[in-house]
Formats: sequence, structure tokens, C-alpha cells
Amino acid sequence: MKKTGMAKSDAKKLMGQMSAPGAASFGKVAEVVDKREQRKRDQALGLVPFAVKLNGDLVQQLHAKAKEREIDLNQLVGELLAQSLAA
Repeated sequence: MKKTGMAKSDAKKLMGQMSAPGAASFGKVAEVVDKREQRKRDQALGLVPFAVKLNGDLVQQLHAKAKEREIDLNQLVGELLAQSLAA
């Protein structure tokens, strides 16, 4: 491939990265963790995946509460479950 072709290819890649979701953080170094690595990290912290089906209104309330308290949804649900089980 010629030098101009390489430059054109690099420019296309760069433009694709800029228009991709999450482009607001373009240029910042982001930690990329694959699912297997994330699972290992969660296991080391003692976290276990636990899926439940909830009413949509309840989920909206949880999201609003998490946003209000500026914490992660997982952290909020964990705190609420711990409080109700301790009572």
C-alpha cells in the first residue's frame, strides 16, 4: 500500500472513532475491559450476577433515586436490599 493510501485509511479509522458512540471522551485514554476480565474483577470483589424482573415503574424509581444520590444503580440496589434484610 502506498503512503497516501495508508494516510487515507488512518483518516477513515479516525473519523469512525470520532463518530462512534462515546465520542465525547475521544482522545482520552479509556480502560477497556473485556467481559471475562470484568467477571474476574467482580468475583474478586465477591460480586455475583443476580437478575430479577421488576415492574417498570419500580425501575424508574430506582434510576431516579440512584441519579439523585449520584451512585451506581448496583450500589443503590445492594444498599436497599441490605437495609430491608437487616430490618
